[in-house]
Amino acid sequence: MNAPFNPDALAVTLADLDDPAELSALELFVRSRPDSTPFHRPAWIKAVATGTGQKAHYLVARDAAGAIRGVLPLTEIRSWLFGRALVSSGFAVGGGMLADGDHVAETLAQACWTLAESLGCTTAELRGGPAPAGGWVTKSKTYMGFRKPLETDDEAQLQAVPRKHRAELRKGLANNLQFEIGRDRRLRDIHYALFARSVHNLGTPVFPRTLFEAVLDGFGEDADIAVVFHHGKPVSSILSLYHGAACMPYWQGSSTSARALRSNEVAYFRLMSLARERGYRLFDFGRSKGGTGPAAWKKSWGWEGEPLSYHVRAAEGHELRDVNPLSPQYQRKVELWRKLPLGLANCIGPHIARGLG
Repeated sequence: MNAPFNPDALAVTLADLDDPAELSALELFVRSRPDSTPFHRPAWIKAVATGTGQKAHYLVARDAAGAIRGVLPLTEIRSWLFGRALVSSGFAVGGGMLADGDHVAETLAQACWTLAESLGCTTAELRGGPAPAGGWVTKSKTYMGFRKPLETDDEAQLQAVPRKHRAELRKGLANNLQFEIGRDRRLRDIHYALFARSVHNLGTPVFPRTLFEAVLDGFGEDADIAVVFHHGKPVSSILSLYHGAACMPYWQGSSTSARALRSNEVAYFRLMSLARERGYRLFDFGRSKGGTGPAAWKKSWGWEGEPLSYHVRAAEGHELRDVNPLSPQYQRKVELWRKLPLGLANCIGPHIARGLG
């Protein structure tokens, strides 16, 4: 006699990220979900693994018929400075579970924690998605996300910018700056140099260059670099990700002359225009910590922040991992890092930053 069919039965397994057929099925599921982000795509965690040396895991929940009902991409972060954590998604501002209902989400969350324990990770972090029950804690007062629809054309976009910042943007547009977009070696070199300089000024170590290379290679047409030039010299650059209906400028760098030239304003405005031409309807400025300068700058464009919910869990007897450079415990280290020569910081930084996740 056959066992009765149970439509609620779920099996959670680790995806084979080297199997093209499985990757295609996961990609199709992620793209079908309006709540998905670039950081749910297998290409993201594979790129992070390639670019940082951290390990990728991808939990998949299937029903009794074998259909995918939920996924959870994870990066296993191991750092001698910051400890061990299982993160969804590593080096991302988003992630968490994509699930068809609460039952699927709870099953994935439990599988995540079981995996974390088996790997010796004392912390698990889900950067978005539904809130799990049990020993998970939800934090929604630290970060804000800035995402809204693009306007119908350039003039409407300009008029949508609040008056004070619109005046700054107009000054930049009058500076005869040149805009170029692509993903070739020249633009990659320019972007990494500008990004490394910018994060050094913030007092944080730069990510490995291999991470940027792997993301661009893994995302193909869904990632590119925009660069603004002044008299042939690069002054601002943005590495953007494209997913669903949204353009997400993700990693940005600039030179010492960018502020006076308003080249960052021009870079983002031109990127908005190009995204609209390509058929994207949303522009996602990414996350910023509430009350900071970056958050205020995004609001000056007319973007209002929405709280982001992150779900975290720590093993008994352990504290949650804290890698936020704005935390008081890191302020002295940030000041010291700023004083390092840029060349030395760029040499040491990637070895530290690959453990941040």
